[in-house]
Amino acid sequence: MTKSSNAMWGGRFAAGPDAIMEAINASIGFDQRLASQDIAGSRAHAAMLAACGIISDTDAEAIGEGLLTVLSEIEAGDFPFSTALEDIHMNVEARLKEVIGAPAGRLHTGRSRNDQVAVDFRLWVRDQCDAADGALLKLIQALIAQAEAGADYVMPGFTHLQVAQPVTWGHHMLAYVEMFARDRSRFADARARMNTSPLGAAALAGTSFPIDRQMTAEALGFDRPMANSLDAVSDRDFALEFLSSASICAMHMSRLAEELVIWSSAQFRFVKMSDQWSTGSSIMPQKRNPDAAELIRAKIGRIFGANVALMTVMKGLPLTYSKDMQEDKEQVFDAADNLMLALAAMAGMVSDMVPQVDNLRAAAATGFSTATDLADWLVRELGLPFRDAHHVTGSLVALAESKDCDLPDLSLDEMKSAHDGITSDVFTVLGVDNSVASRTSFGGTAPDQVRARIADWKDVLG
Repeated sequence: MTKSSNAMWGGRFAAGPDAIMEAINASIGFDQRLASQDIAGSRAHAAMLAACGIISDTDAEAIGEGLLTVLSEIEAGDFPFSTALEDIHMNVEARLKEVIGAPAGRLHTGRSRNDQVAVDFRLWVRDQCDAADGALLKLIQALIAQAEAGADYVMPGFTHLQVAQPVTWGHHMLAYVEMFARDRSRFADARARMNTSPLGAAALAGTSFPIDRQMTAEALGFDRPMANSLDAVSDRDFALEFLSSASICAMHMSRLAEELVIWSSAQFRFVKMSDQWSTGSSIMPQKRNPDAAELIRAKIGRIFGANVALMTVMKGLPLTYSKDMQEDKEQVFDAADNLMLALAAMAGMVSDMVPQVDNLRAAAATGFSTATDLADWLVRELGLPFRDAHHVTGSLVALAESKDCDLPDLSLDEMKSAHDGITSDVFTVLGVDNSVASRTSFGGTAPDQVRARIADWKDVLG
């Protein structure tokens, strides 16, 4: 091949097809993150081979000790990863041979890279489920602390981003506690389902060696070995479930991030974000930008994208393993990194934000937020059918609008013009404090209900 024809490959691949094949085939650039899981799986496999009489105890001991040496080199940053060796498995095995010699060649007895990568990746994703659970717990605890401090703070509740009814700050915080608690349960469910071991499935059909798959499963913390070798090497549901759970969690964070962006604006002034989570403008000295919330809102797209990408990789694959499945890891790694970063940042923002109580209360009293309380009073005290009460309340809202005032500002005579049965008692339900205090149904916004739910959550979380 002439030098000019090499130009078609681009400057990076001037060496031609061999360089391109090496670049597209190698995964060591990203799957080196599986090093500790790969070594744990290999040590469990070697110990099992010895226990089953497939290799000698001496060889198994040398393999186990040698793998720990390799792991220490990787953790110290002294390991020379090689693209020519393709992946983490071959890199570790080649270095093991350099460390202990011939016994290293016995490690791969009774297994394949197919079940090896399957167990490594499953172990890694399982660890990420645990990490997500811990990060979610910190975020939930931050929200509960905010709820407890502001159980009595009155703020507007919104529908269509318009003032609907007064609620309490504590109630609003606990809504996100419920969401993130469901996220914890999804990660826990996914973890329980993925906690089966593919190790020992070999390439796809199992092995003729008398291995003990239950032993390796227990050694690696799995509940049991997977029951079908074809499924064991080709399943990536565990990664998809992690990404699905991460996507829903990310969506919840994006909703909260959006509220923090809105609430911290000059138009709302509901919360003050700390300098730690805000930035200034390069040209406008008055600006206080909620950059952390905005970045969380944006990073969510990467997590959603990873979910779609892996679904697309898997959708057309026949059983069992295809090289397409090498594309499973980068997406999951990126999604996990961004999920953990977003969770940590969100917990920090929630912990540090300061609700602006006076602004919240003032906003809660706007937009005829106690109109529903008035309608309920007409039903409860005057016996009106709700549809009639709705009509009477609507006429009073229209009257207040024409006078550019709120419902509590109307006089009793003006109230009675809509229905002559209205008495001065009606004013007891029109204040925002009275409104929230009346919402005592289970799960309602009344401060007593908020405190009861906080106590429930503290019992659950321990």
